Amino acid sequence: MGCCSGRCTLAFICGMQLVSVLERQVIDFLGYQWAPILTNFLHIIVVVLGLFGTVQFRPRYVTGYAVWLVVWMTWNVFIICFYLEVGDLSRDSDLVLTFNLSMHRSWWMENGPGCRVTPILPPPSWAPEDHRYISISGCLMDFQFIEVAHSSLQILLALVGFIYACYVVKLISEEEDSFDFIGGFDSYGYQGPQKTSHLQLQPMYMSK
Repeated sequence: MGCCSGRCTLAFICGMQLVSVLERQVIDFLGYQWAPILTNFLHIIVVVLGLFGTVQFRPRYVTGYAVWLVVWMTWNVFIICFYLEVGDLSRDSDLVLTFNLSMHRSWWMENGPGCRVTPILPPPSWAPEDHRYISISGCLMDFQFIEVAHSSLQILLALVGFIYACYVVKLISEEEDSFDFIGGFDSYGYQGPQKTSHLQLQPMYMSK
């Protein structure tokens, strides 16, 4: 019963992670943030494998999923530090999240709750020709705090998922050991009932 409830809870957590990371993947695609897109894709694959291992009783898959969650939490802590500009990090840098392949911007910068985008015409002489020069005002929450909230949610889900993954692996191992103890993996071959002989041995007398 404990293993069943633990597996069901872990499967639910994996489902929540898939829904939340798919939403985040769409937002990162709209913002052309290639490093998060790649990391989100890896996370989706590992969560699917973890869900498969949970449903199919494969402890190795669940263990791999738990190990990845540590990496995933570390990545999201970095994202939080990046948007809050901890240390020498700057959220205006294009190298960290876009590999300098495009101009870094969060989709929430222009599409956050209450944000009003006003094009500035004519654009300044220093503005690139293929970029808009805009003014953003009226946002109820700055985009960096929305990104921090998304990463914080991912850390919370990953932490709960890691705890339940360790719990499920422990329960599966205990069940396998118990099954082995009662003879589920008995190495001795099966021996069928032996036929009894109906011949009776008669004593033999030898004459001198």
